[in-house]
Amino acid sequence: MRMTLHTDYALRMLIYVATRPDGVCTVNDVAEAYGLSRNHLLKVAQTLRDLGLIETTRGRAGGIRLAKAPADIPVGALVRATEEEFSLAECMQAGGRACAISPACRLKGMLHEALAAFLAVLDKYTLEDIVRNRAALGPLLGIAEAA
Repeated sequence: MRMTLHTDYALRMLIYVATRPDGVCTVNDVAEAYGLSRNHLLKVAQTLRDLGLIETTRGRAGGIRLAKAPADIPVGALVRATEEEFSLAECMQAGGRACAISPACRLKGMLHEALAAFLAVLDKYTLEDIVRNRAALGPLLGIAEAA
């Protein structure tokens, strides 16, 4: 299982915002901290806003902030909401080509089980669990005095 960049960047953005002592930043702040494309992060911010995970404010004093407490942002739910599909093999894709051994193949069931286990592990954690070490994360992200 490999997450898309969109999901990866969504997690990184939430980590950055949750690490800020004041909880407010700009997309540019996130882009600079991680060395990522501002344009990609703008799309990620829109997704996170649409999911109700961040609030955005336009204008000179604008920025982004968490719309929920980090403990109320489950990692598994975020991954499910931001991933486009979870096809681990071509036979699992909607509209994918039929495999010659599909009627007798047991691999597809094993892959479904593996995916369920992957998501079950992520379901055990929240954003709070990820940023519990804010003091160590802050300097790495260029954030002074992490919360």
